[in-house]
Amino acid sequence: MRRFVATLLTVVLATTIEAQSLDECRRLAREHYPEIKQYDLISQTEQYNLSNAARAWIPQVALSGQATYQTATPTYPDVFKTILQANGVEMAGIRKEQYKVAIDVTQNIWDGGASSASRAVYEAEAEEQRSRVDVALYDVQTRVDNLYFGILLLDEQMAQTEALIEVLNSNLARMRTYYKNGVAMQSDVDAVEAELLTARQNLGQIDASRSSYRRMLEVFIGCPLTTDKLERPMECELTSRHSARPELDLFAAQEYKLQAQRSIINASVMPQFTAFAQGYYGYPGMDLFKSMVSSKGSFNAIVGVRMSWNIGSFYTKKNNVAKLNTAQQQIAVERDIFLFNTQMQTLQEDGEIARLHKAIEDDKRIVELRSRVRKAAESQLDNGVIDTTDLLRKITDETNAILARSIHEIELLQAIYRLKTTLNQ
Repeated sequence: MRRFVATLLTVVLATTIEAQSLDECRRLAREHYPEIKQYDLISQTEQYNLSNAARAWIPQVALSGQATYQTATPTYPDVFKTILQANGVEMAGIRKEQYKVAIDVTQNIWDGGASSASRAVYEAEAEEQRSRVDVALYDVQTRVDNLYFGILLLDEQMAQTEALIEVLNSNLARMRTYYKNGVAMQSDVDAVEAELLTARQNLGQIDASRSSYRRMLEVFIGCPLTTDKLERPMECELTSRHSARPELDLFAAQEYKLQAQRSIINASVMPQFTAFAQGYYGYPGMDLFKSMVSSKGSFNAIVGVRMSWNIGSFYTKKNNVAKLNTAQQQIAVERDIFLFNTQMQTLQEDGEIARLHKAIEDDKRIVELRSRVRKAAESQLDNGVIDTTDLLRKITDETNAILARSIHEIELLQAIYRLKTTLNQ
């Protein structure tokens, strides 16, 4: 019996369950897992980034003010100044104390595609982050499946142990009757009773482990259990061996992000055109002759179109593009590795499914034979052909055969659903 307990403990994870069916369990785990909150946070961040990118086309307004003192200012030539003085015109020239309060307005006309490239990068980054969350949540499904089938194995072991206790109780009553009639010895009664106590002890340990796993799974799922028995999933066949794992979507999102980053590089080497306007009040004004005559402030304005071109971006463009090409090659290698490992895992799980199918076919015949042997042994004990030790051995053999069949059936279901998880079907 102890070897079956050891086998079960290697299959079961330290978590517990709340749902009656496997699909419901997966759904609850996905909804309760803290990672699910990332979706809303990613969407909010994406909207903020896109909103900021769109505002690049809103006119940009800047206020400024300054007051200065200059060591020199424009003046008239001495000859011209003498002529003016001869005609009674006094020109003081531009004062060295100057001031102005200005408002500048700029409007993008064409930014070389920088803003649209930025939006594409923000969208690609958000999609990549969502794909990473998909992968993390998909890993939760594997944990749930292992726990679910582990509890099914514990349930089956409890059922078989209870059946063993029932058989041992029946034989203990029979041995006590034989002992009263002088047909059996006290040691025969003690042997059956000891085996019965051992079975009850194992049942208590299994029940304690099962209760612990269920409580832990309740925490994992986020709600209490509503049923004592979990529903055994139906055996199903996969219609395709095509992988639809979320990791493949993550690779695609990473490649899309690289494409968006290429557009950023292309935009960086393009000229940019903006319209601008500036209005200010201050001294001197744009009319310098007037400011030479009067030191009063005046309102001034200027409008125009500006072109800027950062030629230095050409120096690093080649290296930046090469870096993106290298990153794309790395993603392709990672995808190939993932597909290769998935294929190998699929082949391994296919082999495991085939092995368990064959084992279950053999188990059916073994259980049938062990049951017949045990019934014959009980009859032989009645006739004094065998002793109690032989009977107990036959009972144990039958119980182990039944338990092995049940374990193989659940392991087959687990292997099938593990393959479904590997292929995301």
